Amino acid sequence: MSTAVSVNFDDNLSTRDFRELSSFIYDYCGIKMPETKRSMLEGRLRKRLRATGHPTFSSYCNFLFREGGMESESIFLIDVVTTNKTDFFREPNHFDYMEKVALPALAKRGVGRIRAWSSACSTGAEPYTMAMVMADAVEKGVISDFTILATDLSTDVLKKAHSGIYSRDLVDPVPSELRRRYVMQAKEKHRNEVRIVAGLRSKIGFARMNLMNPSYDIGDPVHLLFCRNVLIYFDKKTQTHVLTQLCKCLAPGGYLLIGHSETVTGIDLPIKQVANTVFMKQ
Repeated sequence: MSTAVSVNFDDNLSTRDFRELSSFIYDYCGIKMPETKRSMLEGRLRKRLRATGHPTFSSYCNFLFREGGMESESIFLIDVVTTNKTDFFREPNHFDYMEKVALPALAKRGVGRIRAWSSACSTGAEPYTMAMVMADAVEKGVISDFTILATDLSTDVLKKAHSGIYSRDLVDPVPSELRRRYVMQAKEKHRNEVRIVAGLRSKIGFARMNLMNPSYDIGDPVHLLFCRNVLIYFDKKTQTHVLTQLCKCLAPGGYLLIGHSETVTGIDLPIKQVANTVFMKQ
């Protein structure tokens, strides 16, 4: 019979442990952890202390950095560190541009099947929104077909995204006609859940990817690439690396969309701006 380990909630991260963790997190996924985020990191790591049976941060960090624990624990550590804010039709101007400009332009240039990539998909609201817009474009005869690659660093959010199950209020921003076609209501009303229809889920492939990788092995170039609200967590050096590699994955004439609070200013890239935070590969 195993004995539960009690976590000391009065315990705090030492300066040494915080610096080791923040250095590892930056090297692993490019996210900077300044001193102002120490309490946030403490709060999130308590879940891992409970899961691994370590009563203190010191014990947990010793396990990670001096007992070889990082090999098995790194994915779970990164899962609790990453921020995963997402909504359906978040920053809706991007989806208006996609529907009214990008998809018709790609079709006019003779692109048969649109290949898209949501490079920081979180729990899936972004790629499912993309899929709704593209499925609607197929229905209207604007494009013939599409596939979407959706990647994220966190295994936890990828599981959620793959299931396509959400609370009912999360799909409120979805236009009613698209909701009627692409969102299923739970039979038991008390569950307050919805699920993206199977036909739409089948158009998306989910996979784990670290944007700190030296290069991105995604197969054929993509025509639409969303990398929104992730660059803000990176310093300029990491932003340059990520954007450079993303552009290599874009087909000529393909579109890169970044978050409305993000910029590519000062980075030499083979793209030109065609709308607010929308760029085309030259």
